[in-house]
Order: sequence, then structure tokens, then C-alpha cells
Amino acid sequence: MEQPTHVPVLLDEVRSLLLPERGGTFVDCTVGLGGHARMLLEGGAARLIAIDRDTDALAIARASLAEFGDRVTFVHADYRSLADVLDAQGETTVSGVLADLGVSSMQLDSDGRGFSFKRDEPLDMRMDRTQGETAAELIDRVDETELADLIYRFGEERRSRQVARGIVTARAQSPITTTGRLAEIVRRGVAARGWQRIDPATRTFQALRIWVNGELDGLESFIGTSAARLQPGGRLAVIAFHSLEDRVVKHTLRELARRDEAAITVLTKHPVIASDAEAAVNPRARSAKLRAAVRVA
Repeated sequence: MEQPTHVPVLLDEVRSLLLPERGGTFVDCTVGLGGHARMLLEGGAARLIAIDRDTDALAIARASLAEFGDRVTFVHADYRSLADVLDAQGETTVSGVLADLGVSSMQLDSDGRGFSFKRDEPLDMRMDRTQGETAAELIDRVDETELADLIYRFGEERRSRQVARGIVTARAQSPITTTGRLAEIVRRGVAARGWQRIDPATRTFQALRIWVNGELDGLESFIGTSAARLQPGGRLAVIAFHSLEDRVVKHTLRELARRDEAAITVLTKHPVIASDAEAAVNPRARSAKLRAAVRVA
């Protein structure tokens, strides 16, 4: 498998917050193509558990990190099943947990995944193609009101009702099975005039991707589980790429820190964002927001 170009975001910032030089076992819950994982291993992590629900990403990470041998354990799983993964690996507590949320560069850039409207291809959008319904299957069965609500909630699209109406009208003629057809329907529904900073289809595609993959489902409980499985001094870092995710991360960490029994301290008063220099060479880093916490007892 040819390895796509991959530039991990906020690499130095993640290193300074997770402190892999402390040694011990670290978990990369969304290993992707292995950029952050490599940094953790080279930085001093004794063992890395590399989790991803995308089998293509796992295959690439396995090849990329082969030099580290049995220091790395690869697991095909959803990051929200962290407790089960750790139990299966015989790890009660760990030194650090990292989650880089959202769609990866590989998923956006790879043909046939259906995440992007830049190519006309099957409307899939599943991060884990071994299970679940595709975006095409979901929009074929949901009613107009629910569709409008989720486009508004997950995509913050102000014209969600017009978009949903257009989708329902079009699917009555024939199923919407490609990204190209969906994008055109959405653009007509948004009815944008003049220059636009982003393509009018962007927000709806984001909303459908979040819905298909349940990206906000269980995020709060995942953060709680991660914090509970940290050893004293263990650290958690989460990178979010849109405001809905970041809001959940922020409020959950703050709530954990308020509970005396959790003994969690938030390390990032404000989210850490990419420098101008990083954003210039890696545009996808512009929307990244990193938050972190440490277990103090």
C-alpha cells in the first residue's frame, strides 16, 4: 500500500504536554498514519498501544512503525472502547493517552472513501468500513426534519432546512449515491451568491461525516475513562478540529478537575493552536485545538 503524505499536527506541542521521556506505556487512540506515535516512541515511551478503527490506517502505521518491533501493539478498535483495549492488553493504568479526533488526511485524500466532494465517488464516509451504514444509506432513510436538524447541529449550516428539503426531493427521483451529486444538491439548497470562503457543501459534508461515524457520541465518557486509567503523573492530550468536539473536551476536562476524587488538573487554560509557521506549511493544522490534563494522585 502506498503511504500518503502525512504531517501530524501540533507535534512539538503534544510532546511537551505528554512528556514521553517519562517512559512507561502510552496509548495513541487514533494512530492514523503514525506521526504522533513515532514521536512518542522516539521520545522515550517504553510501549505504545496504537488504536484505530480504520483498517487502512492501521496497515500503513504498522509498516511505518515496523522498526520499533514489539514496543508497539496495534489494535483495530474504536477509541471509545479504550477500557476494553487496555484490559485485553493487561494494562491497568498508563503513562499517557493521546486522541487526535476527526477525519484524517489519509481519509480525506484517499480515493473511494467518500469524505470529500473534490472527487465524484461513492458516498461512504465511514471511518471503519467493516461495519455500519454508509452516508448514502443513512440519507436515504432519514426523514426531512431529522436530516435538517442534524445538518444544523453538526454542520452549523444556517440553511439546513433548504438543504434537507433538496436532498429529500432529489432522493425521491433516485438514490443519492455519490459525493458529486450530493454536493450539487447542497449547493443549490444553500444558494450562495458571489465569492465564498469555503465551498457551500462543506458544512453539510462535515455534518454527515460526524453523524455517520458518531463522532460526538461517547466523547465525554472516553475522556472520563482516559483520565481514570492514567497513573499518577499520567497525562491526557486531545486534539479537536471543530468547535463541537472542542466544546465537549473543554467542559469534560473542567468537570473532571472539579471532582476531588478524580485528582485531575487541566494543563491548558486555553486551547493550544498551531503557530503561523505550522499553519503555513500544513493548512489542516489551522483548525486544530489541543487540550491536556494530568492526573496528580
